[in-house]
Parts: sequence; C-alpha cells; structure tokens
Amino acid sequence: MHEFLIAIHRDLTSKNPKPSPEQMKEAMKPYQDWIAGIAAANQLVAPVKRWDVEGRVISAPGIVKEGPYAEKNHSIGGLFLIKAKSYDEAVAIAEKCPIIQYGAVVEVRQAIVAA
Repeated sequence: MHEFLIAIHRDLTSKNPKPSPEQMKEAMKPYQDWIAGIAAANQLVAPVKRWDVEGRVISAPGIVKEGPYAEKNHSIGGLFLIKAKSYDEAVAIAEKCPIIQYGAVVEVRQAIVAA
C-alpha cells in the first residue's frame, strides 16, 4: 500500500463562492459518509483537517504574499492521507468526493519516501 495526499480545493472567499454555503450544507452528510467509508475500508491514514482560508505564499526569498494561493479565491477545504494500492485506486477514491459536483477540485498526490 502507498500513501496519498487528498487535497480538496474550493473557493471560500469570493462574493459567490463555489460551492455556495447552501451547497456545502447539502454536501456535508454525503462528505462525512464518504470519509467514513474510507475509514471503514481501513484506508484513512491521517484524520481529515479543515484549514483556515488565510495563508501565505512564498515565491522567492523575501517575497511573501498573503492568501493561500496565487489565485485569491482558492483555498484548501480539506486535507488528509489515505492508503491505496495505486494512483488509479487513490484517484477512484478521490473521484467519489461529493463536493466535486459543486465546483470543488480534488488533488491526489502520492507520498514519496525519502531515501
């Protein structure tokens, strides 16, 4: 088994965020069920964390910008680790994130073990 980072990116700060607060409320139970299913399959490595919408981007020594990304309206809505046999399996798990249908983007990255 390999470990994969699942990062859920969404617009949390613009005038018309996607998903909207109403959509997030609607998606919360399916999202919790999705996470519970990953945990029940013994594939959840690290618990789900919500992250502050604030952040800092360092692009060069001494150059620090406020905001979580270069795009001000994007932030990490969730971040956690899962176990999967392959990238394909990790992506299949990530594709089931119910918040995608409301405009969130889910990123999958494999952990690389340092030698």
